[in-house]
Amino acid sequence: MGSRLPPMPKISEIVKLYKLSATKKLSQNFLLDMNVCHKFVQCISVTRGTHICEIGPGPGGITRALLESDALKVHVIEKDPRFIPPLEILKAASGGRLDVHLGDAQKYDIASIFPSNYARPWLRNIPSMNIVGNLPFNVSLGLLLQWLKQISNRSGPWQHGRIPLTLTFQHEVAERLLANRNSPHRCRMTIMCQHLCKVRYRYRIPGKVFVPPPKVHTAVVYLEPLRIPLINQPFSVVEKVTATIFHYRQKYIKRGAQDLFPPSMEGLVDELFKLSDVDPTHRSFSLTMEEWGRLCDTYADFCNEYPGLLDYNYRDPSTRHLPEKTVPFSLNVADLK
Repeated sequence: MGSRLPPMPKISEIVKLYKLSATKKLSQNFLLDMNVCHKFVQCISVTRGTHICEIGPGPGGITRALLESDALKVHVIEKDPRFIPPLEILKAASGGRLDVHLGDAQKYDIASIFPSNYARPWLRNIPSMNIVGNLPFNVSLGLLLQWLKQISNRSGPWQHGRIPLTLTFQHEVAERLLANRNSPHRCRMTIMCQHLCKVRYRYRIPGKVFVPPPKVHTAVVYLEPLRIPLINQPFSVVEKVTATIFHYRQKYIKRGAQDLFPPSMEGLVDELFKLSDVDPTHRSFSLTMEEWGRLCDTYADFCNEYPGLLDYNYRDPSTRHLPEKTVPFSLNVADLK
């Protein structure tokens, strides 16, 4: 470890001092064992001079371990105001290396936390910045999807470059993010993650080390944005195609693809598979990333040809019938190639 903090009460003692308890509706589970917190920080590979943003620090176990690493600056974003006083104690002991921000990470402008002079061009090495967190289970997937969209758009924190993330997830969620082709765990989030990021499993944290202990185990997952996405289409296209087709994961993918088009354009379903050269009798979890890419490319071509198609939602009656001018009565397939 790179730095030393002055002698301080144990995290468990701070929790008792401030009468802190986990809130069930916020899905809070604390890491109070500093050995576990240090192991989490070790897998981040913090280099000297790094700026780190921690999401949801709670009473500050991981925060303390980060301050004992080589990190130049640690920023924490905490939604629950009960944890601000113990975090302020850490801040006072950090020698100016800790900044505490009260706010919801789903709405917070994380980009403003990182110094602009640390930014790196996207195609070059990753910048000396990290986003980390022991995320509550009830917000982890929502936050991840939001961040993947920003990675795709190179917006938010990722306007500074390919900032990696080290995050905790419920173990079965981690299995989905890492799933290979034909795995029963393969799902929409698998494709959304793996086409944008290098995803690596770090290690498992037994549920018993948390306070209170959840009924499931936790996994630490590392995500590093790729220089070039495996699917070269906007986030909205990839999200819609994967979500719609995976909705019928045990059926042939042609069934899911039917919901990508309004009934008046059902003729495009067969053309989707013909032009993308993907077998419509496969199942969603058996497709390769290349096949997902060809499906997304072809559907994006259709969306360009027929404005309004991307906004079509088979569940929403108001979008079931696109304006007549966007739906030709006869389709010239040759024009779509």
